[in-house]
Amino acid sequence: MTAALLAGLLAGYGIAVPVGAVGACLVPLAARTTLRTGVCAALGVATADGLYALAAVLGGSALASALRPVLGPLRWVCVLVLAALAAWGAAGAVREYRGRRLAAPAASAPPGALRAYLALLGLTLLNPTTVIYFAALVLGSQGGSAAGAAERSVFVTAAFAASASWQVLLAAGGALLGRALTGHRGRLATALVASGVMTALALRMALTPD
Repeated sequence: MTAALLAGLLAGYGIAVPVGAVGACLVPLAARTTLRTGVCAALGVATADGLYALAAVLGGSALASALRPVLGPLRWVCVLVLAALAAWGAAGAVREYRGRRLAAPAASAPPGALRAYLALLGLTLLNPTTVIYFAALVLGSQGGSAAGAAERSVFVTAAFAASASWQVLLAAGGALLGRALTGHRGRLATALVASGVMTALALRMALTPD
């Protein structure tokens, strides 16, 4: 049981700590909204990681092999989603900045907690390589033998908890950044930087050979 717990924690942190496209979305979202919204978005990411961990322990190598043929199309879907988010974020920040300078009505309300949770859950689920990562860890740690239900439950729970703790930490950092940059120019700058990062990640993903 202890081995399953440690394996789940290591697996969760291993997939969560490298800040990629999802982190690039999570941090500026928390900076522009509230800590509650950021935490809900972080839990959306962790939920996706937990679901992929569950799929890995249940399906193992068969599920990973079944997903390999669609990795290419799903990667392009993720590229398009990132590019759209980058454009939407930059355009919204510019509109808000210009609107405030012209004393126009306030921009549309930021996403609520539920919307943020679902958005980050969906974005994270677009990355099927996560299930291959978990499947490799599960198969390697078990030496090809099936684990019991208790060990599987502990592994999935620990992976979810590890991912959630790291994503919440990122969200908290984004919320603190938002409080530090309360001016209109600061919010515009952070939104444009985040959009640039997401654009760069989309280009890198598009140019990476299969």
